[in-house]
Amino acid sequence: MAGFKQINVGVIGTGWVGGIRANACAQTVLVDELHIAEIDPVRQAEITAETNPASMTDDWRTLIENDSIDAIIIAMTPETARFPIVMGALEAGKHVFVEKPIAPSLAEAEQAYTLAKASNLKITVGYSRRFDPRYAYVRKALQNGLIGEPVTCLISRHSTRELGEKITGRSKMSPTSIGGVHDLDFVLWCLQPRKPVRIYSQTTGKLFSRKSDTPDHQWVMVTMNDGTTVTIGIGWILPAGYPNFVQAWIEVIGTEGALSIDDTHKEIQYNTVHDGIRYPMSSMPGEQIDHIFAGSMLDETKHFLEAVAYDRPTMVREEEALLVMQVYNAADLSAELGEPVMLPTN
Repeated sequence: MAGFKQINVGVIGTGWVGGIRANACAQTVLVDELHIAEIDPVRQAEITAETNPASMTDDWRTLIENDSIDAIIIAMTPETARFPIVMGALEAGKHVFVEKPIAPSLAEAEQAYTLAKASNLKITVGYSRRFDPRYAYVRKALQNGLIGEPVTCLISRHSTRELGEKITGRSKMSPTSIGGVHDLDFVLWCLQPRKPVRIYSQTTGKLFSRKSDTPDHQWVMVTMNDGTTVTIGIGWILPAGYPNFVQAWIEVIGTEGALSIDDTHKEIQYNTVHDGIRYPMSSMPGEQIDHIFAGSMLDETKHFLEAVAYDRPTMVREEEALLVMQVYNAADLSAELGEPVMLPTN
């Protein structure tokens, strides 16, 4: 394994998603020492039992100041508080993996990328749909022209109100910027080198609006520079179900064919008197099933670790991450104005 070196990794925030990242680090030979920052004492005990970290702290600055740590994975909430940690890690000379969003604004994201480039550091954002083989196949098919020229794409993704309650309780971010960002990244990645030029979006709701300003769902329509249209709908008001259940339907229609992904998680189900029909392995990040992880987040984490250990490029490039931010910012502006927004917006 020429050029390989073990690395030391710090994980900041080990809730639902951060716990997956921490376990991925603990399970690979790429990582020598795992260090964790977690503020919840109960969760500290749980993740310690799962990963046996070299150190545990309730202050993320301890990891930033640890000169032995090569890379930092940032997964704490609220999402809007991550940017100072991103910059602190980069200033300390550490590679960074951050759950979306990378920064509150496009200008701040550019600032982070500029610092990373100047310091020869890797920085990437968690867009895990790229690591689902079904989604990767759609991109391969489009890039190889298997359905001719794409004409229109549709993604409809909905999660339970349990997840909606969690997200809206900790952040004022829109459904597209917090959930639909994965699908925006996926579609823009698939349709390269085409670029988005016109964005129209609407939000509305009848549930969460009773007690907050958070909408129940958001629909975004994107027109690409070759006329291809993309429609993405994100909602979080499905009835309670399997914890954090998420279902999606994807269609890509082209001049010579069509592609679809049934990502509704109906292929495995169990039915009990107490809970009715449940759909295991239906949460978007995935979950551990004995010896194997069912989902794309484990592979995504290992990709970042390999990029650092072998000095390889990360999959999500700077221009791609910034473009996704431009689109969801334009979508939120469109929803606010009630009219289409043209890109670029400056």
